Amino acid sequence: MQDQQLSQVPAGAEPDIEATKYLEVKAKSMINQVNSPDLFMDYSLNPYQGCEHGCAYCYARPTHPYWGYSAGDEFETRVLVKTNAVEVLKKELCARSYQVKPIMLSGNTDCYQPAEKKFQLTRRILQLMLDWRHPVMIITKNALIKRDLDILEELNNWNLVRIAISLTAASDQTRRLMEPRASSIGTRLDAIQHLSQKNIPVHAMMAPIIPSINDHEIFDMVRLAGEAGASSASWQIVRLNGEVQTVFENWLLSNYPDRTDRVLNQIRSCHGGQLNDSRFGTRMKGEGLNASLISQQFKLALNRFLPKKEFPPLRTDLFRPSKSGMRELFD
Repeated sequence: MQDQQLSQVPAGAEPDIEATKYLEVKAKSMINQVNSPDLFMDYSLNPYQGCEHGCAYCYARPTHPYWGYSAGDEFETRVLVKTNAVEVLKKELCARSYQVKPIMLSGNTDCYQPAEKKFQLTRRILQLMLDWRHPVMIITKNALIKRDLDILEELNNWNLVRIAISLTAASDQTRRLMEPRASSIGTRLDAIQHLSQKNIPVHAMMAPIIPSINDHEIFDMVRLAGEAGASSASWQIVRLNGEVQTVFENWLLSNYPDRTDRVLNQIRSCHGGQLNDSRFGTRMKGEGLNASLISQQFKLALNRFLPKKEFPPLRTDLFRPSKSGMRELFD
């Protein structure tokens, strides 16, 4: 595993952490099968493990100890880079048992996080998807996605791409606390606008909604997404699995000491008295009064600012692994 010391975290970012290290690793597999009735994907794919965006609530944090790093600071400062991602993906797509279904990039960690500027694994994967006519979905909170408009536009011409932009606040004051090293709200809205102007359907994913932190911005989030050209939107309630609970509680104490207990109690009220929730059908939207109020706010905002549009399913009948690409696997 090769360890590369790279640039410092952007000036003024919070919390103040040491320089990020990118750790080059060799992946054994890239396509993960997703078996959850709550998720709109069959496969996910993650070029990177760990994420520099620094979101205290991130559900992917508990996966980092598997690689020998903590779910806290090291999740943000020790990013694993799967340098052989494209080669492994080619082999998996060429397997006789493979069934063509849309693959979600960023099912775990953001495929457009800052590491992508250097390694460009996401761009290479998208180019493969285009060359082989494979359907792909993307979810990101990083405006770097605009860099790949050329490939995304071509994928869209074949009805092979869907994109979701994560929008977790209407103001950067809130965003800076929730996601200290993610793209600003303005640049995310600009990404939505650029994509929609190319007739690429963009979904605004408003997740997580955290009671007493960003729930009061729901109306503005939906309005801004609609004005930018988003074609649809949805929301999810926060849930804190495993080590995320400790990271999130510490974050609350540092940033919202006056409301820490209230926020945690409101989260528990949405999940049957727990901070985490693994119940299919309930865990994403929650239950109880607080969850119901959030749901009602979102429905009102959606009806006012963003009537849902219907799009045909992504095509799976165009898949065509190139003969030259298949030969390369066995050379």
